[in-house]
Amino acid sequence: MTRDIHQHRHSGARASANPESRDSGSGAGAPSRNDSGSHLDQGQFLTILSREEAIARFEAALFPRTVPGERRRLADALGCALAEDVTAPIDVPPFDRSNVDGFAVRSADLAAASEAAPVRLILNDEVIACGIAPMRPVLSGSATTIATGGPVPRGADAVVMIEHTQPAGNRAIEVRRAASPGQFVSHAGSDIARGEALLRAGTMMGSREIGMLAACGIAEVAVARRPRVAILSTGDELVQPGNPLCPAAIYDTNGAVVTAAIAENGGETNFLGAIPDDEQALETAMRSALAASDMLVMSGGTSKGAGDISHRIIGRLGKPGIVAHGVALKPGKPLCLAVCDGKPVVILPGFPTSAMFTFHDIIVPVLRRMAGLPPRADAKVSARVPVRIASELGRTEFVMVSLVEGAEGLIAYPTGKGSGAITSFAQADGFLKIDALADQLPANSETDITLFTPHVRVPDLVIIGSHCTGLDLITAPMAHAGLVVRSIAVGSLGGLAAARRGECDLAPIHLFDEKSESYNTSYLTENLELVPGWRRMQGIVFRKGDARFEGLGVEDAVRAALADPACIMVNRNQGAGTRILIDRLLGGARPDGYWNQPRSHNAVAAAVAQHRADWGMTIAPVAHAAGLGFIPYAEEHYDFALVKARKQRPAVQAFLDALASEAGRTALERAGFRPA
Repeated sequence: MTRDIHQHRHSGARASANPESRDSGSGAGAPSRNDSGSHLDQGQFLTILSREEAIARFEAALFPRTVPGERRRLADALGCALAEDVTAPIDVPPFDRSNVDGFAVRSADLAAASEAAPVRLILNDEVIACGIAPMRPVLSGSATTIATGGPVPRGADAVVMIEHTQPAGNRAIEVRRAASPGQFVSHAGSDIARGEALLRAGTMMGSREIGMLAACGIAEVAVARRPRVAILSTGDELVQPGNPLCPAAIYDTNGAVVTAAIAENGGETNFLGAIPDDEQALETAMRSALAASDMLVMSGGTSKGAGDISHRIIGRLGKPGIVAHGVALKPGKPLCLAVCDGKPVVILPGFPTSAMFTFHDIIVPVLRRMAGLPPRADAKVSARVPVRIASELGRTEFVMVSLVEGAEGLIAYPTGKGSGAITSFAQADGFLKIDALADQLPANSETDITLFTPHVRVPDLVIIGSHCTGLDLITAPMAHAGLVVRSIAVGSLGGLAAARRGECDLAPIHLFDEKSESYNTSYLTENLELVPGWRRMQGIVFRKGDARFEGLGVEDAVRAALADPACIMVNRNQGAGTRILIDRLLGGARPDGYWNQPRSHNAVAAAVAQHRADWGMTIAPVAHAAGLGFIPYAEEHYDFALVKARKQRPAVQAFLDALASEAGRTALERAGFRPA
């Protein structure tokens, strides 16, 4: 290759006063000087496509496609995307446990305790530590020594800290302050409830996700196999970092940065180095790379000049071949997109900024789909641009900016270093976008800035109120679509209060009004709208074979339980709709266990299954999942109080669509619920 043709290959055509307008380049530095003139014409791009058209053609040639999966041990799943939803096989914690070192007690025994009138409790002759199952119940007037993490024994509903007690003889203590029910106790399932959706398909496995699964005893998971991506740089002038530069050579920046970016987005990388400008050698390398990989990413050699040979080889590697060569982007015009026998082949522009913008804008979404990962969530802020930015009409332009704090908010200054400057990409805070139909961004424009540094993404949908396992079934498709849904269980009344204050989008409720003999409607205020949800059967749960409950109706079963002083119940938290049903059944009775009030249906079932209680109230799907006996009591209405002012938000509409969909209704029915 002669020197003048080699220089033209870097600049993409005749010398230009604006290197960003000819951002082809093959390497990582600025284009070489072109002072020898050129006999090459400017018609090297066959068809310049819009960004949207190029993306549409590329994706149409690649998708739909199956994401191959594999099973991996937890330790080997780091960085992989889950191939399927993971639900909790157990409650975490699996039993009620102490949060402090101290004594397991009955809170009722300490109702009158004070500094002036301490209460004396007799110590049981066992010490409960982690891994030690309690053998003796805590009877009235007694206490059991318990360590942090130890299982709470039968009869106890609170723990007092050792610092709040005094020894009172050989086997007794004095307690000088009252204890509330549930004090220093983590109830079974309070962290993770059995059957709860732990992680959704597409979630990238990190250390926190691995910890969640390990806590549930899950040893391996199904993950999407990372796509194997080969990376090649092209150009005689490229030298790998660590080696000395010879005259007119540049370091291969793109090889390193593209390899890292692929790894960041779910790919398994194989950097094959830089290939010189020899057509036979390059074709051999490309064929070998494609044969061993799922995807080939190259940089440089895409401008269709005499020295740019990569695109000519693609046509010989498989069908359909090139789908887009030349995109109306600035920087990034020389981008070449191809598909060879189902495998994507990408030739990025040589200039680093051009390469990285086009890679992140167009290639990353494709790579993440191949890896089974959700779309990348870019953080954005609003900022004022103090200067006018001229733009080339007909090309979507990305302009990198640095952010500073102004008197009235953020100000974004263009960096303006050009597409050949790697520092532009590394030092900028983010970038703004100028539409292809605009020839400028006027000074003092307020515009969105996409940040390079990720920030915490606020939830798209916030649900606060009553807990139900059916909720996961409705929100699953939303999570799969990339929406972030946050659900906080505080009970029906707590959810209503949050909705009235405008702190959430939806509040799940199941509140029965005795005056109107109807569910939920009478509890709404002017700013709330009722969205019918589903029906679920509430009832008494007990261990199968227990003669006090077997074969009886609800009222008879409760009478039998109240008649037996040794029969312990497990209640629900105040504010829960279930608690209202229980209180109606009990009248004014307060049986043993009444003040044991966990916050979920799963915790109630766990207390009964583990013999810490003998009966309680929960919903039928939870009782059946736990293998417990169930006496139906009332089919309640689990509905949603919708904040009217938020109704038109996209995530709210997506929830309403999922709730009304055939798929959602079918999923609810299979789980034991009856859609409204």
